[in-house]
Amino acid sequence: MRLGVLDVGSNTVHLLVVDAHPGARPWPAYSHKTELRLAELVETDGTIGAQGAARLQRLVAEALQVAEDQGSEELIAFATSALREASNGDAVINDIRAGTGVDLEVLSGFDEARLTFLAVRRWFGWSAGRLLVLDIGGGSLELAVGIDEEPDAAISLPLGAGRLTRDWLPTDPPGDKDVKALRKFVRAEIAKQLRPFALAGMDRSVGTSKTFRSLARIAGAAPSSEGPYVRRALELAALKAWVPRLARLSAAQRGELPGVSPGRAGQLLAGALVAEAAMELLGISHLEIGPWALREGIILRRLDWVQGL
Repeated sequence: MRLGVLDVGSNTVHLLVVDAHPGARPWPAYSHKTELRLAELVETDGTIGAQGAARLQRLVAEALQVAEDQGSEELIAFATSALREASNGDAVINDIRAGTGVDLEVLSGFDEARLTFLAVRRWFGWSAGRLLVLDIGGGSLELAVGIDEEPDAAISLPLGAGRLTRDWLPTDPPGDKDVKALRKFVRAEIAKQLRPFALAGMDRSVGTSKTFRSLARIAGAAPSSEGPYVRRALELAALKAWVPRLARLSAAQRGELPGVSPGRAGQLLAGALVAEAAMELLGISHLEIGPWALREGIILRRLDWVQGL
């Protein structure tokens, strides 16, 4: 079957059209992505403003049309932390349903973590042993660890790169005091949640998401043009060397680095601080970069349902 998977994230509205069949690898056929930065459109009262909600509805309608044009039999649409946490999120979703017919499923943070974990497990297989998976999005950080396809422990923390940039790094480039304050905050928040992960142990640690891919790329990993089967990794030592360099650069200068898109460049420092803190506190010196994440987890869940698993 041909599926359209619409991901309304904190940074982008991303439609992925895939050819998906039980027992086969989901094959990406078409991608349509628009930057919205929904996390940055949240007002001081916690609501998504009228302009932001109207633009989101237009983008969902556009994605639906693209999915149909590409021959999708079904559209699976989901949203993550920005809509989940907005005080008027339900109203925005109801308006989108009424205006487009698209029913957005709002994932819990736990489900984000477990579905990303499922995708990573399927990509690396059983030989990977006990997996630790980290994912840094625009609004949240997900951590999951386990030996099976369901993680033994999974959490979501409000430590997304977009959120932290908005709340903690108001100037470009950021001031030293702001960077130090964010570093202290991030480490304290992660440290509160370490116990189930520190006790679990791991055989393999994997990072997913654009943030980890960009950090690995500037640290010397292969470009995306070389395909998904090239092994990529992020070394803690290289990341620690890059963090102070990123702090000195403006967003425009970061956008000139290899593998860093201009739209995400402003968030890269905050993402690097989260990645550095998580790796250091969890004792990870070598983090593999996985090409599959939440969208693929959603697809795999749907295929499992078709098979009655």
